[in-house]
This record gives sequence, structure tokens and C-alpha cells, in this order.
Amino acid sequence: MTPSKPHHSGQKKASTIWGGRFSDGSSQLMQEINASISFDKTLYRQDIAGSIAHAKMLTDQNILTADDRDQIISGLQQIEKDIAAGTFTFSDQLEDIHMNIETRLAELIGDPAKRLHTARSRNDQVATDLRLWLREAIADIDGMLAGLQAALLNQAEAHTETVMPGYTHLQTAQPITFGFHLMAYVQMFGRDRSRFADCSKRMNESPLGAAALAGTSHPIDRHKTAALLGFEQPMANAIDAVSARDFAVEFMSAASICSTHLSRLAEEIVIWSTDRFAFISLSDAFTTGSSIMPQKRNPDAAELIRAKPGRIIGDMVALLTVLKGLPLAYGKDMQEDKEPVFDAEKSLCISLMAMTGMIEDMTAHPEAMRQALRKGHPAATDLADYLVAELNIPFRNAHHITGALVALADEKGCGLDDLLLEELQSVEPQLTGAVQAILSIDHAVAARTSYGGTAPDQVRARIAEARAQFLLLSDAT
Repeated sequence: MTPSKPHHSGQKKASTIWGGRFSDGSSQLMQEINASISFDKTLYRQDIAGSIAHAKMLTDQNILTADDRDQIISGLQQIEKDIAAGTFTFSDQLEDIHMNIETRLAELIGDPAKRLHTARSRNDQVATDLRLWLREAIADIDGMLAGLQAALLNQAEAHTETVMPGYTHLQTAQPITFGFHLMAYVQMFGRDRSRFADCSKRMNESPLGAAALAGTSHPIDRHKTAALLGFEQPMANAIDAVSARDFAVEFMSAASICSTHLSRLAEEIVIWSTDRFAFISLSDAFTTGSSIMPQKRNPDAAELIRAKPGRIIGDMVALLTVLKGLPLAYGKDMQEDKEPVFDAEKSLCISLMAMTGMIEDMTAHPEAMRQALRKGHPAATDLADYLVAELNIPFRNAHHITGALVALADEKGCGLDDLLLEELQSVEPQLTGAVQAILSIDHAVAARTSYGGTAPDQVRARIAEARAQFLLLSDAT
């Protein structure tokens, strides 16, 4: 929105927020730069929950009467219904979600509403609200990540024996299975879930009751409000409670790492779906066509997921930049914490949902994957290992021998497994016909039986472990 031209002359209406300290109201421009209601109204449920907990605690401490408490809670519940129904009118002049709710509460119940703010500040309110919101967001993200893992596990289970090239530097390296490759992402997203869980645990302390920065002289019970809101405990230092935003940065760090993992998978989906590879096909639900080229099926969803880390990482950097030189305790700069957090969360969630849909609908093409193994001599490492294990040739020598055989195959325009025995023996005379089996793709895959290897039995075992570790845990929580 383009700010209105400010007016700097003439008497202005006194602020309804600042009380007797200010006789004149703010300029229009000041109101526009100061207002945060356009985005922090997102926190209305959390703000109302915090206020209800605060009212209950004040009553228990004989600071509010039971009648005041009941009126306050009833009024707040009505406001929550009105906001949810879209019938609540928000005002930029009231700046933020806290004052919008408090002002409406006063209209509904009168003087009891004015007692609600006893022993708290908007500083501890907003810190509490954001922690509550992020705690819920992380729980939702964890569920989405579990869903993505389930989709990957299902595809991996279907393709434990589907061979494909494994790449380093995007050059053919060794034969693996498609299921094995997908399992790498199951583990990545498992670590993402762990990072979010750690973040949630660290932020699960209550700022409420810290007031502006120094605590309060009222006989409040911060442990009570912490318990009512599901926090483990109140924050131990009031100035830290209102000024800390590391929990938000940590959330965006976890979101940045997770989105990077999504982007890597998206990039592979883009590559695999090209006609040069044709390893997979995506459904119509997650592709688009071209306005001019009728034959096109574009992996737009994957490309957009690939782009999202740019926004999410940018959001994290934006908040870090706001915080980096900010003295304790609270500055209005900290109003800039919410938009990046909300944007990062939205970008991550839509990426997770789109990626899950793509993986669920994805069709693999095993024959195309196997055909790709005809190039790049993927069994070369197996030949070198055979020379070491069976002929007792030092690995460095085995490496040179295998390299010479690769060069011979390239000269002939064939694969290692196409070389005749006498051609193999021209480079290493000790070789026998037994080496032919070593050069087969299926043998190379089946031989990788070390824990975490690509052998089908290993992959099936890791799938079973992952289902127990990630999905049963998710169901239990």
C-alpha cells in the first residue's frame, strides 16, 4: 500500500493508546509506519489464549475478582468467534492485535477490560504470542514432513530392486537402486524433523509476566500462566523474555535447511523428468504446458519448490539483520520479526505439500534407468575391488588397471562387460572368466551389503527401520 501524504499541521486527536502523556495524535504517516495489525492479526488466537491465562492467574492471585475474570473471558471468547467469522473490524489506528482486541473488549464489557493489562506489557504479550504460534506451526510442519517421508518410503519400497546410475559431479559413478536413492531424502527429512523438535523444545518457555522488561511488583504467578499455556516453565530473565528472538531465527534456520533439502530433491525431479533422462513422469496435477509448444510438460511445481529457499533464507537473513545491532531490551525494530516468520512458514508448508503430492503421483521408469547404466562404466569400482580381493593387487595398482580397461572400452565404444576375456587379459593377465559376473550391474548392486548400502536387502531393512523410527513415532505423538 502506498502511504498517504502525511499532514504535519493542525490539531490532531489525542492517542487512545498512550493516554495522558500525549496531547496530540500521531501523523498519518506515523500511524502507517507504526501499525502492524495487517500482519499480526494472524496471532489473534494466541493473543486471546494468553489473555485468558493471564486473567485466570490474576484472579487466583486476588488481583482480579472472579466476576471480572468471567466477563473478560466471555468477552474474549466472543471476540475470537467474531474474528474467526470475519465480522471483526480491525483498525490501523489501534496499531496491533493486542490493542484491537483490548479496545473491543472494553466496548463489550466496560471497566473489567481495563484491568486485564495489569502486570503485563505488549512486550511480553507479543513474545508469548509468537512462541505459541510457532509451537503450533512446528507441530503442523512435523506432520507434513512425516507425510512426505511416508510417500518417499512407499516409492522406495516399490523400487528396492530398480537399478539406476548413482552420480557424483553429475557423472555416472556406481550403480544403485532408485529406492536406495529416495531413502537418502527420508533420512534428511528425519533430521529436519529433529531440528524443528529441538527448536520447539527450546522456545517452550513463557515470557508472560515479564512485563515491559523488568518484571512487576504485583504478586503474580508466572509458573501458573506458563502451565496454563502449555509452556514447560517461565523464562528466567525478564529482559531476555521480551528481547529474545533467537527462537524465531532458529525456526527459520531449520526452515532454511529443510527447504534446501526440498530444493535438492526438486532439482533431481526436474532432471529425472527431462526427455534426456526420462527416469520418471510427473502427473498432470503437478505439471503445466506451454502457451506455444503443444508437446511440453513442464515440472513447474518442482521448479517453484527449487526457488523457495531463496525466500526462506532471505527471511532468515532479514531478521538476523534487524537483530544484529539491537540493544536490550525492546525496540520497535522487533515489529519486523513477524512478517519474515509468517512468510517462511507459508513458503515451507506449501513446498512440503506440493512435494508430497509429486512423490505420491510420480511414476518411475525402470527400463530407462537401467539403460542409462550402459554409459559411464558404473561397475568400474567393482572391478577394482575384485582385483584387490581376489588377485591381491594393491588398490592403487588395481585402480590403474581398471582405468586402462575403461580406456580400452571407450576406444571400442562398448561397456566394460562387453570386453572379451582376452581383451581383459591383455591389460591384466591374471584375470579369468570369473570376472565377467563381477561386471554385471545387478551383481554390483547386490554386492553392496554394508550397513546403509544399496543392496536390495539392505534397503528393505532400512525402510523397515525408518517406518518404525519416523512414522510410528509420528503416530504416537
